[in-house]
Amino acid sequence: MEVLADRVRRLEPQRICIIKPTSLGDVVHCLPILPALRVLFPTSQVSWVVNAAFRGLLDGHPDLDRVITYERGGSGISLRGATATAQLCAWLLSEKYDLTIDLQGLLRSGLMTAATRAPVRVGMADAREGARWFYTHRVVASRHQLHAIDRVLRVVAALGLKGFEPSFPVPLGEQDMLWARETLASVSRPRLILNLGARWLTKRWPPEHFAEIARRAVAEFSAGLVCVGSRADLPLAAAFRVALGPLPLLDLSGRTTLLQLAALTRESNLFVSNDTGPLHLAAAAGAAVVGIYTCTNPRLTGPFGPHATTVQSCVWCAPSFRKTCDRLECFAELNPDRVWPAVRNRLIRSLQSAA
Repeated sequence: MEVLADRVRRLEPQRICIIKPTSLGDVVHCLPILPALRVLFPTSQVSWVVNAAFRGLLDGHPDLDRVITYERGGSGISLRGATATAQLCAWLLSEKYDLTIDLQGLLRSGLMTAATRAPVRVGMADAREGARWFYTHRVVASRHQLHAIDRVLRVVAALGLKGFEPSFPVPLGEQDMLWARETLASVSRPRLILNLGARWLTKRWPPEHFAEIARRAVAEFSAGLVCVGSRADLPLAAAFRVALGPLPLLDLSGRTTLLQLAALTRESNLFVSNDTGPLHLAAAAGAAVVGIYTCTNPRLTGPFGPHATTVQSCVWCAPSFRKTCDRLECFAELNPDRVWPAVRNRLIRSLQSAA
C-alpha cells in the first residue's frame, strides 16, 4: 500500500473531516489530532463529526473550523440511530473532502467515512464491525497494547508528523471561569470534587467509598466538598450525601455544562473520579486528578498528564472490561484504604504548590 505520508503530501488536503462521534472520554483523548493537523496543514479547513451532546467541547477550539453534530439517540442498534446515520451520510455525500480520518472504528463511522468520498480515508487497522474496509489507508495501533492517546499519535505520525507532543486545548471562556469562581466561592480550600457516576455498573465505585474518602479529606485537610455528575447520577449523589452525614457538600449533579465542569476542576485542588469522561476532561483542563479503575486498565485509558494518578483493582479478574458483574469483588478489594494514599498525596502536593 502507498505510504500515507507521501500520499497526503501530494494531495495537499484543503478540506479534512474527523469522524469521532463518541464518547466524552474518547473525544478528549482524540483532541491532540487537531493541533497536529494544524501543523501539518495550516491552511486546511478541519471539520469534526460528533454527537450533539459533546459539541460544547469542540465549539471555539482554536484548531477546528467546523463542528458537524450527529444525534445518534442512545446506545445499541435502533431505528432512530440508523435513521440519524443515514441522514448524516446523505448530507456528507454532498460535501467534498480531501482527507477523512475515522477515529471511532465502527461500522457506523466507517459508513460516514465512505460517505465523505475523500480520496484518502484513514482508519485503524483493528477497526471493528468491518469499518476497515471503508479506508484507503490503515494505521497499525493496537487497542490492546497502546494507550488511546498513543493510538492517535500513531495516526499523526503516519500522516507525516513524528515526535509530536500531545496537547489538549479546552476552549474555556472567561464566562465559564467566572461562573466556576462564583459557584465555588463558599467552598473552602482545598476543594475536593468527587464524580460518582459512570455508564458501566462495574466502573461505579460505591458512594459509601467516596464518602469515606471525603470524610478523611475533611478530617485531615478541612477540605471543601463538591459532588458532580449528570442528571442520571442524581441517585448516586443522594446515596453519597446520606453516607457523608452532616458534612457540608455542594451538589452540582446535573447542573453543569461540559465547559463549566472543566472550569470547576481548574478552580479546585483535586478531582476524584471513576474511569469515565469527566475524569479525562478534568485532566485535559489541567486539573490534578485521581482515577479509580475497578474493571478497566489505566495503561490503555488512564488520564493523561503530569497531574494524574490512578489506583487500580488487583482482583483475579482485573482488568475484566465487563460492563456488568454479579460478584463485584473489585469494589471490596479496591477499598478506601487503597485509594486514600493517592488522594492524600495529591492534596498535599496541591497545597504545597499553592503555598
